[in-house]
Amino acid sequence: MARILYFSRDYTPHDHRFLTALAKTDHRIYYLRLEAASNVIEDRPLPAEIEQVQWAGGNHPPTLRDGLRLLTGLRRVIRQVEPDLVHAGPIQRSAFLAALTGFRPLVSMSWGYDLLHDARKNPLWAWSTRYTLRHSAAMVGDCDTIRRLAISYGMPDERIVTFPWGVDIHHFNVKTFESASLPTFSLLSTRGFEPIYGIDVIARAFVIAARQQPNLRLTMIGDGSQMASIRQIFLVGAVYDRVHFVGQVPYDDLPSYYRKADVYLSASHSDGSSISLLEAFACGTPAIVSDIPGNREWVTPGENGWLFPDGDAGALSAAMLNAYAQRQSLPSMGRNSRWLAEQRADWEKNFPQLEKAYAIALGLPITSAPLHLR
Repeated sequence: MARILYFSRDYTPHDHRFLTALAKTDHRIYYLRLEAASNVIEDRPLPAEIEQVQWAGGNHPPTLRDGLRLLTGLRRVIRQVEPDLVHAGPIQRSAFLAALTGFRPLVSMSWGYDLLHDARKNPLWAWSTRYTLRHSAAMVGDCDTIRRLAISYGMPDERIVTFPWGVDIHHFNVKTFESASLPTFSLLSTRGFEPIYGIDVIARAFVIAARQQPNLRLTMIGDGSQMASIRQIFLVGAVYDRVHFVGQVPYDDLPSYYRKADVYLSASHSDGSSISLLEAFACGTPAIVSDIPGNREWVTPGENGWLFPDGDAGALSAAMLNAYAQRQSLPSMGRNSRWLAEQRADWEKNFPQLEKAYAIALGLPITSAPLHLR
């Protein structure tokens, strides 16, 4: 049994899932939160077995001026908790701060966007990425794209553990595989209304496609800074009445939206193994997604979905119309999607891989045995 300080940027559905799984192990888990962002929704409480640590951070998004105060506070927490290892991410935020304390061993966990996007912002972010990985005993990532990027920033390949975070394939379960029936054809978007997710690309593509095929309907889950501009695109395009804005949806209700959809959409400009995509696949819903490295690891065109050039609204609209034209093939593609989720995206099967990262960090033998679940 190890004492583990789990230090994350915020409390998200992903954090809840990791902490819930860790709570079932023999390890003693302490949870530390770097910030509290208003756009992060997770209303499920921490598992009773997890000990949340109160400290100088965790109240608002930190600024550079907060750095010294937070570093001092984190060192105080480490002295108080006396962890055997610190598990921290994203790379340039929680993991970087943990690296600066000098505590070892550190297991850094990439959240995808930290290496795909943030590390490229400017030389300072690139430097903090290299510094963090150089001072990490092990690193966890969710796809081969992240592995290759981590290596490019100096992380030794043998100290990287790659496994898709996956989904609860019992919660996100399969729908009845039936061909789409007229009069409507349902498209679903679940990503936040922020620039990185390309929601404007989906909006412009839907305007083009819906003008040609009036049976198309679009359901949009989420919100964000681009909400007003996205609504304006639909209004100007005269298709606003064919779009259903749902807002934030509780975790328990998400599967029903995937199962009702004929096709899942994502125009994200940056992704590792997209959890939303895996949720759709687990529900047997084929996908149309941007042609970026993370998506190419999951989508085989014609088998479980389609790819379109990143940022190309015209190509996405053509893919929407193509999916509609091929709607009789969707049940077969849905079965392929579910099969892939069962084989590669099952959270219960994938989570025990985390023990390998802990073993590497602690200098213990790496075995095929999973985390010791209670």
